[in-house]
Amino acid sequence: MIKAKVYITLKPSVLDPQGKVVMNTLHTLGHASVSEVRVSKFIEIKFDTDNEVEVRESLEKICDKVLANPNTEAYSYELETGN
Repeated sequence: MIKAKVYITLKPSVLDPQGKVVMNTLHTLGHASVSEVRVSKFIEIKFDTDNEVEVRESLEKICDKVLANPNTEAYSYELETGN
């Protein structure tokens, strides 16, 4: 079994209104030193195979077509085997 940990983030040039709301709330709560907040997604996917090449190919398709919007988001992932 291979577990993929997928991180979906907004591209640096994309505004993050949700992050702005969180930052403003943190400032209101007295955390004035917070200078930026970016909200991202973390997704775990388990594959019932030990074929890392197959998993990477599938994961690229999954991220490109389902999980990330290529216009506004970037993704990265790491794989764990034997979980």
